[in-house]
Amino acid sequence: MKEKIIILEKFISKNFLVFLVLSYILALLFPSFGQHIRNISVGKVFWFDGSTLSLTLPLLMLAFVLFNAGLGVKISEIKEIIKNPKLIILGLLANSLIPIVFIFSISNFLHIYLSFSQAQSTILGLALIASMPIAGSSSAWAQNSNGNLSLSLGLVLGSTLLSPLTTPWVLKLLASLAEGDYALKLSQVADTGTNSFLILSVVIPSLAGIIMAQFIGEEKISRLKPFLRLSNAANMLLLIYSNASAVLPEAFFKPDPKFLFASLIISLSLCALAFGGGLVLSKVLKVPPAERSALVFGLGMNNNGTGLVLASLVLSEYTSILLPIIFYNLGQQFIAGLIDSLLFSKKATQT
Repeated sequence: MKEKIIILEKFISKNFLVFLVLSYILALLFPSFGQHIRNISVGKVFWFDGSTLSLTLPLLMLAFVLFNAGLGVKISEIKEIIKNPKLIILGLLANSLIPIVFIFSISNFLHIYLSFSQAQSTILGLALIASMPIAGSSSAWAQNSNGNLSLSLGLVLGSTLLSPLTTPWVLKLLASLAEGDYALKLSQVADTGTNSFLILSVVIPSLAGIIMAQFIGEEKISRLKPFLRLSNAANMLLLIYSNASAVLPEAFFKPDPKFLFASLIISLSLCALAFGGGLVLSKVLKVPPAERSALVFGLGMNNNGTGLVLASLVLSEYTSILLPIIFYNLGQQFIAGLIDSLLFSKKATQT
């Protein structure tokens, strides 16, 4: 049984981009189940600032994914992270500043090219992308390319633990580009809608996983890894399918080609710029290839599963903001694979 799980996990991991595309196709053709998942709730949590947070199934699935990620973190790796804070701090700053600069630079173009509601929806979607912590999958890409794992984990953990502070700050800053109800809603989300969500669904599960791993022990965790990776992949794909089911049917069956094209190009441009920022930063700092890999994948990959769940909870009336996030999520996997094959794979270095 375990061998079959290992084979299946490796197959899904190797073909994750294919499964990601399939999950979007299923969301487009068979959205009803995904929309049903989004509406399942097991209760509410009342937070200190007076806000309430609905414990939806997507939120719990996201928490489970991050709990699993925490199980894979070793205390010895955290000690290595602390020894080299300079690259982590610079990486975290670049991860926040690059998308902010990009969004400010294209805001006027959006209002010229798109309708008011489309431009505002795009700004909100990009704001959520910019405010999210670094994706845990960036560590997997860095590890596959012989990157510095402690630096990669430091970027993921640092951005995750700081997200209750950085996410509201980025959203408030970018709310200045929005107008009318869109600006008001984004400011409200920054003020009351993010801290409880990020702490309960991101920070606590991640820390709980790290702490639990110390009790279970590294040897048992190692034996469980194939099961954890398989459950993570299944959870993530189901989560992506569920959130995509809210927007893709309307976007493609009642298409506005201009909006679709703009969302795709803008999202991919931001994604490419973020990966490029990692390359530029690594060249400026003259770091070895292992550190370069960690910076490139860390800066390029954001936790858009978190962004999709947050949008579905607190910005549910603006479903079109999900489109840039979905395109970015697809684009970052594709660009990560392309960069890995061109710059970091053994095959590329041998030729």
